[in-house]
Amino acid sequence: MKRLAMAALVSLTVASPKVLAQEATTGSSDEADVRALVAQLESLKASYAQEVRRLRELDMQVQAIQARVSGKTAQMPAAQPPTANVATAPAAPATTTAANAAPTGEGYASSAAEAQEAKEAARRSVDDVKQQQSALFNQRLTLENSITYARYDRKQLTLNGFLALDAIFLGNIAIENVESDSLTYNFAARWGLNPRLTLNLDVPYIARKTIYQKGGAGGSAAAIAQEETHGTGIGDVTVSANYKLFGERGWRPETVLTGAVTAPTGREPYGLDWKVIERDDDDFIRFAVPAKQPTGNGLWQANIGLSAVKSADPAILFGNIGYVRSFKRSFDDIDANPDTVNPGEVVLGDSYYFGAGIAFAFNERTSLSISYSDRMSARASTRYKDGKWMKIIGSDGNAGTLNLGVTYALTSKATFVSMLGIGLTPDAPDFSLAFKVPYML
Repeated sequence: MKRLAMAALVSLTVASPKVLAQEATTGSSDEADVRALVAQLESLKASYAQEVRRLRELDMQVQAIQARVSGKTAQMPAAQPPTANVATAPAAPATTTAANAAPTGEGYASSAAEAQEAKEAARRSVDDVKQQQSALFNQRLTLENSITYARYDRKQLTLNGFLALDAIFLGNIAIENVESDSLTYNFAARWGLNPRLTLNLDVPYIARKTIYQKGGAGGSAAAIAQEETHGTGIGDVTVSANYKLFGERGWRPETVLTGAVTAPTGREPYGLDWKVIERDDDDFIRFAVPAKQPTGNGLWQANIGLSAVKSADPAILFGNIGYVRSFKRSFDDIDANPDTVNPGEVVLGDSYYFGAGIAFAFNERTSLSISYSDRMSARASTRYKDGKWMKIIGSDGNAGTLNLGVTYALTSKATFVSMLGIGLTPDAPDFSLAFKVPYML
């Protein structure tokens, strides 16, 4: 036993230096591997920090370009030197991924939802212009309240007499002046049935004040008679439909076909009670005015039109053209003489209208538009009972208007629209001012 113990001790003593040498060699190899892995990790950290910074710079450039295209004024933060970010970049945990390590500063779309929201905000001005020119087909229900004020002033020289010796006028010279102010409140509902079809209902309420002035009162050219009349009530209700023929694609604009029917729900201008202001000695009526102002035209009308809208960032081009047909209708009295009653039929002349303009989107909320619109109407015709049709001289017209508008998005669902119309022809109102607030449900 002693011999065996001594032999084991001798062999252990001899083997220990070899084991220690092997262990030392293994420890040195592990340390080298650790140092290599640490160096590789640091290199990857530096590369990762550089890639994250490049991603952020590219994203900010994209955001700046989109803001410039949509009219949004945004300031890009100053870019720091790449070495600063690399030197100070903190060590990222092993579980960090590029998705959750991306910076989320202001102006940076960190998610698909934010990117979609920015895209929708950029095209808000375009949608507002389309809503005013044709219709929005991506809204289920839109309620619109609007108020329009219009001023109309027209002077007319009236000669009641004859020329003697082709040079001397014998008779009365009178100047007639009609000044009219109208305030119209309109409630409209737009219902989108599908992405191509919308139905519309417009119900106006009209308040009118008209001042009549007539020279030559009492037979004196210097005397002027004046009378003021009013009229309030519901106007002519219109039901219409918009159908999208083509969507905007490439050079082709968004094209919408519109059909409308107007019902004579307002007070017609025929058969009104008259107020006689002045009569001659022979009982001839020299000056008479309607007791109440009409609020409608008294006839059924049908309208068909075509409108187009084309986006050309940052501008929006639009135009329209259409035709209005009036249908004849019978009335108990169509005579303008207060002392007589003559039933008959009336039909207004056909009307053609067109317009074109351009809008500029300053940013995602505001746009400015300028346009020209014109409506040309043929002469109206009347026919007394069992009589012949006769055209009314002076009933035709050409109303040209220059329009200036500003659209501002109040909220994500409400928009404020203001429009100034300047009459360019005698048949157009001197000016009109309209305010609208469409609310999308």
